[in-house]
Amino acid sequence: MSLLRIYGLLREAPQRCQWALVGDGREAVVGEGSLAQLPQRAERVQLVLPAADVLITRARLPQSAKRRTGAMLAYAVEEEIVGDPDANQVSWLGSAGDADVLAVADQQGLKAWHDALDAVGIRGYEVHCETLMLPRMEGEWSLAWNGHEGFVRTSDLEGGATDRGDSASPPLSLRLMLDEVKARGEAPSSIAVYATVPDAPLKIDAWQRALGVALRTAEPWDWRSAPPEAGVSLMKERIRWRLPPDTLARLRPAAWIMTAVLAIHSLALVADWTRLASEQRNLRTRMESRFRASFPQAVAIADPALQMRRNLAEARHAVGQPDSGDFLPMISNVAAALRQVPPGGLRIASYESGRMTLELAGVQNDGIRSIVARLLQSGLRVDQGVQAAPGGKVVITVRAS
Repeated sequence: MSLLRIYGLLREAPQRCQWALVGDGREAVVGEGSLAQLPQRAERVQLVLPAADVLITRARLPQSAKRRTGAMLAYAVEEEIVGDPDANQVSWLGSAGDADVLAVADQQGLKAWHDALDAVGIRGYEVHCETLMLPRMEGEWSLAWNGHEGFVRTSDLEGGATDRGDSASPPLSLRLMLDEVKARGEAPSSIAVYATVPDAPLKIDAWQRALGVALRTAEPWDWRSAPPEAGVSLMKERIRWRLPPDTLARLRPAAWIMTAVLAIHSLALVADWTRLASEQRNLRTRMESRFRASFPQAVAIADPALQMRRNLAEARHAVGQPDSGDFLPMISNVAAALRQVPPGGLRIASYESGRMTLELAGVQNDGIRSIVARLLQSGLRVDQGVQAAPGGKVVITVRAS
C-alpha cells in the first residue's frame, strides 16, 4: 500500500511542503515543492504536523465527552492553552491511568490545510503528529534531537516539543518533565536519543549528570522513513463526495419522472385508503343494523361484534344451551388439541370468563406450534402468542372465537 506523508506547518500558509511517498518494503521517495506537485493516487495520505504545533496534555473528562473533537473539548483544557478555546481543534487520543489524553491544534491552520489539499484533489487523509511517530520502548523515553531543539515521546499517547539546549546542556523543559514524573515515582529507566540531522552534537555524560537519567544513542530518525503504522491518528478527514457540475442537468429528466411516479402513487394510495374507509363504514353500519334487528332493546352500540357474541351467549344460557365460551365446550376443544401431549405435560389449566390458561412443561417448540395450530383449527383464539415461564414451562392463553 502506498502512503503519502505531507509535512504541514500550521503557522505558515500551505503553499509549499515537504513530502514522502512510502511503499511496502521500498525506500521512501522524498521531495519538496508546491502542493500542486504532490504525487497523486496514493492509497493512503497522512498530514504530519510538527511537534511544536500540537499540544498533548491531560484532562479529566465525563464519559459522554470522550471520543469527540472540536470546541467542546477545548474548554476542558482552557487553562493549558493561550487564547480563545474556540480557535483550537481538540481530539481525544485515549486514557492514561485515570486521566484522558487530548491533542490540541490550531483550528484555522487545519482548515487552511484542508482547503489547500482539497483544491489539489486530496480529500481523505489522516492527521498525525511527529511526536507520536517517534519509536519508543516500554519504560523508556524517546528524544528526537537536531543539536539545538527537538521533541520527546514519553508514552504511547504523550509527549511534546522541547525548548532550546546545546551539546552540553539539555533543554530546561526536558528537566522539568523528568522532575514531574520523578515526583510521582514514574521516571523512565533511560532516554533514547534519535538524531534528526547528521552529526547532531550531544555530550551524553554531561546530559546524564544534568538529568539524572541514563541516555543511549539510537539510530538516526526521520518522519519521512518512519514505518507506515507508526504514530497515532489525531483525526481523520473523510472524503466528501461531490457531483460533477453537469450531473444535476443530466438527472433532471429522471427527477421529473420520479416526481410524476410518486404523485401518481400518492393519488392511488389516497384513493385506495378512501375506498377501504368507505367499506369499513358500510360494514359497521350493516353490523349495527343486524345487531339492532336481533336485539332491539340495546341502548348503545360500541362494538357490535363483541356485543353480539355476549348477547348470544346470554340467550343460549337462558334456554339452557352451552356457549362456545363455556368451560365444557372449551375444555373439549383443548383436550382434542392436547391429545399428543405426553402424560404430565399439562401442568395447570385454569378457566375464567371465557378464557382458559394452559401451562405446559416438557413440550418442544415443534410440539407447541402443533398445539397452537390445532387450537386455532378447533375455533379457539390464542391470545398474545406463546409466553415462556420459569423452569422451561410454556403458558398459552385461549379464548372462544
